[in-house]
Amino acid sequence: MADYATRRNVMVDTQVRPQDVTRFPIIEAMLSVPRERFVPPALRELAYLGENLELAPGRVLLEPRSFAKMLEHLAIGPGDSVLHVGAGMGYGAAVIARLAQFVAALESDETLAARAEEALRETGVDNAAVFRAPLEAGVPSAGPYDAILFEGGVNLIPAATAAQLKDGGRIAAIFMDGPLGEVRLGVRHGGRISWRGVFNATAPVLPGHARAQAFTL
Repeated sequence: MADYATRRNVMVDTQVRPQDVTRFPIIEAMLSVPRERFVPPALRELAYLGENLELAPGRVLLEPRSFAKMLEHLAIGPGDSVLHVGAGMGYGAAVIARLAQFVAALESDETLAARAEEALRETGVDNAAVFRAPLEAGVPSAGPYDAILFEGGVNLIPAATAAQLKDGGRIAAIFMDGPLGEVRLGVRHGGRISWRGVFNATAPVLPGHARAQAFTL
């Protein structure tokens, strides 16, 4: 039988701690949440590898390094309400739930959403809720939010989602330019979000977050 607890420790020691992830609640959460429960059964043996894992066509579970570093920059606190866009099978929501007061886990894929609900319930997460809606719509009914995290690539941030961020709130996403990507951290002040690049990462662009392509002859 696979020793997933040992694999979690190795993941944190080799993929998370060396990447300047120093906030203890993030370390503790990633040591505690059973990542193998939030991927398809066929991928459980690969759950702790340092690479994105495909959950569905064009949809991935972010590699531990990128996800942990995004959390480090978001600085989520115990009183925060968080929107997790592209929740997949719920791993990110389970980790964030250990850092925050509440997580709205937004998922547009019905199969992934159902699996996320099941996995969150089976692992005892009671402060995260799965919402089924287009990813570009956000979850206004549970907002506004102190932090927003996109689990996937974006070319743009939909206005509807940006409007759900509190003044002073933080937002993190992987902005893709072709095959290359950069995680940017945004902070909202007075209706405007100021962005800065923080590290490189890649992921498929989420549905509803692609830049419109111009047709040329």
